[in-house]
Amino acid sequence: MKLDRFISNRTAHSRQATRLLIASGRVHVAGCITHDPRHEVDQFVAISLDGELLQARQAHFLMLHKPVGYLSATSDPQHPTVMQLIPGPLREQLHIGGRLDRSSSGLLILTNDGLWSRRLTEPRIKLPKTYRVTTLRPISQETAERFGEGIYMTTEQLTTSPAQLQQLAPCEARLTIYEGRYHQVKRMFHAVGNQVVSLHRESMGAIVLDPALAAGEYRALTTAEVASVDQAQTNS
Repeated sequence: MKLDRFISNRTAHSRQATRLLIASGRVHVAGCITHDPRHEVDQFVAISLDGELLQARQAHFLMLHKPVGYLSATSDPQHPTVMQLIPGPLREQLHIGGRLDRSSSGLLILTNDGLWSRRLTEPRIKLPKTYRVTTLRPISQETAERFGEGIYMTTEQLTTSPAQLQQLAPCEARLTIYEGRYHQVKRMFHAVGNQVVSLHRESMGAIVLDPALAAGEYRALTTAEVASVDQAQTNS
């Protein structure tokens, strides 16, 4: 939104009067005077007029080490949710960017920036998501080839993007996919006659689960981690 429109919407000033206020140096954006009425602002930047704060909302970007047994949901009458791991005042602002099943663990992103989280999960951007997978039966030699060709999903009537499988043990592998469809990893292994026993997400794009985080702990994303999602969109 343009700065002059934002101020005229939040105050009694007309758009023309607002432009004069901005030109005279009476408006601060992110702590700095701006003279440009067409300056683009979003819902997370501090904006003040004559020292009166008109907007002070802060953007939050968190990585959480999701434990097994927690739902990726805001509330549930039967099961604990990941939001219960976040302090109350902050919890109310956040939503989940890229969910995990209750039986899965690992990297979960929480934010109050809807546009940013859509970039994180947008299938068109093809942000790589890497999982450590344990299976019920030994992983066959043809599994990597099948995943590399793409697996047809009957519900969506589409073929997944080529995925990379790195076998770590007879029943353990690291899998990188480029979508994030409903139960995608489990459905891919089911398509090759196997079954996922445990699933742990290690990374989403350049954001890697911090090894210092125990299950249930979280930390703020770094500036570089946040920017990596915008950069992925630019490169897509």
